[in-house]
Amino acid sequence: MAAPKARRPHKPRPPARARTLNTARDIRAGTTALKALCPGLARVHALVGDPPLRRHPPGFSGLAQVIVGQQVSAASARAIWGRTAALVDPFEPASFLREDDSALRAAGLSGGKVRTLRAAAEAVLAGRLALDGAQSIEVLREDMLAVSGIGPWTADIYIMFCLGHADGFAPGDLALQLAAQRALQLEARPSAQELLEISERWRPWRGVAARLLWVFHGFREPGG
Repeated sequence: MAAPKARRPHKPRPPARARTLNTARDIRAGTTALKALCPGLARVHALVGDPPLRRHPPGFSGLAQVIVGQQVSAASARAIWGRTAALVDPFEPASFLREDDSALRAAGLSGGKVRTLRAAAEAVLAGRLALDGAQSIEVLREDMLAVSGIGPWTADIYIMFCLGHADGFAPGDLALQLAAQRALQLEARPSAQELLEISERWRPWRGVAARLLWVFHGFREPGG
């Protein structure tokens, strides 16, 4: 009697690569799926149409643009970023660390943003923070939150707009909370945890849902 053939060892499948938003076609695929998943977002889309892609380059430069844009108007963020990028050329961690605080402050960066960017630059150079997105979203987010000055909003926005993850989401964003309240006709503005739970219904297109809601936040309905 022939001996049974030895089974080949099972090789686990590599994790599926996260879907990314790279073109307007990707946005359209997301809105099509979301309209079927959520009547509230279907109504939002009927009012505002497809949202813009909005992408920053990944890496230290992209992270810096996210940090520069915190708590300032879009026009101010563009002006400050333009002066900062002209000062730090090339915009890399080592180049940034060589600049004096006084020069960075003169470009328009607050003291807190200078400290955060220095901490991030040091983490990148030390190998504690890889911003290329090769790791999972969860690991990247954990590594970013370990950097002094980087909070959940910064990490979430980087994942959404620098890496383009289609399922990235920023539940702590005030504008998203207010837009979700209006879009879903909720009695009160949802907390970050409540919005995170609501967003489960929008997977794997939460990044497109967020873009829709941001546009809707600035949209005034006829008669509203």
